[in-house]
This record gives sequence, structure tokens and C-alpha cells, in this order.
Amino acid sequence: MSLLDKLNWRYATKKFDENKKISPEQLYELLSAVQLAPSSAGLQAYRIIVVENPEVKQKLREAARGQQQLTTASHVIVFAAETNLDSEYVKNYIDRIAATRGVDRANLEAFEKNITHNINLMTEDVKIVWNHKQSYIALGVLLSAAADLGIDACPMEGFEAGSFDEILGLKALGLTTSVIAPIGFRAEDDHLSKAAKVRRPKEELFIHV
Repeated sequence: MSLLDKLNWRYATKKFDENKKISPEQLYELLSAVQLAPSSAGLQAYRIIVVENPEVKQKLREAARGQQQLTTASHVIVFAAETNLDSEYVKNYIDRIAATRGVDRANLEAFEKNITHNINLMTEDVKIVWNHKQSYIALGVLLSAAADLGIDACPMEGFEAGSFDEILGLKALGLTTSVIAPIGFRAEDDHLSKAAKVRRPKEELFIHV
């Protein structure tokens, strides 16, 4: 199928087949795609928690208004924003660039100073909002990659972020939940899987100037 075919095939899955699990190979390929997601300055100021443990998924379901996707999906992907975006975080990123690309770190000092300066202009609250936005870019890559691999997903915001942070121990890691996406395989009796997509028409959605 073409990319358009696959995007037409995907939908926000409301009912997963809990007897079908994503294989380790499929999960590896999916997460590898998400690892390549773009982010501002390449900082990737978020982390991604992959939840498979049934007991943990049950707790998350209770913190997500009882929505069944949390427990029927094969895995639950949790995107969590960094809460400590500072000069040390930038330093580690620049170190990684130098090591990965085999360049002299001194040649990256101007880039490092520019990123650090821009970060220092932000309040702590603004930084977290910015990091949340970056995690949504990664979510978009996850949804597209899942469709390409024939894996179903459901992006979700209907949950208590504070409860998710507590259940997953995120505060101690300097993280806070942004958005989640249960992934797996649709149930045969999920009628929404066969429903026509409803989108704004192109002439209304796109503005050409």
C-alpha cells in the first residue's frame, strides 16, 4: 500500500484485540522509527515509556477514566517531557554530537551557547510546555510508523497526568506525562475500523498564498 492508503487504513483504535500482541521485532522497528523523530535543535527533550506489564496498565486505566484501550492494547506508549532542561542537558547533547560525528567539540561551542541562551530565556513553565510540544512531534511519527507497519494505535489525552507520573515514578526521573498512545491490533468487532474518515475538505483545510 502507498502511504496514503496506510493513513486511510489507520484510525484511533477504540477496541483492541487483547489476544494479539506486538512481536519484539515489530516493537523494535516501531521504536526505532520514533527514535528518529525530529525535534527542535535535536534535543529530544522527552523520554518514552513502554508499558507492557498488565498490572501497571490496569493502574493507568484507572487514571484514564477507565478507558479500555489501556488494558486491551498490547503496549501503552507514554511520552513524558523533561522537567529539567538546563545547560547540563545541553552539554550532554553536544557531547553526544561530538562523539557520534567525530568532530572537535570546540567547533560546537557556538551552537551550544546559542541553544543554552535560548533555553535560559524561557521560564521553567515555558520550557515544559515547549518539551510537551516536542513530544507531540514524536507521537506523530509513532502514528505514521505504526500505520506503515500495520500496527494500530490510539493517541489519547484523556488521563490524569499527575497520576500517571506517580504510577510510573516519573517525578524522580525529572519527567512529566505529555500524551499517550496504546498500540496493538484492532478487534474484529470494532465498528469504527470500517467507518469512513471524516476530515475537513482540502479546499477548506489548506490555504495557498
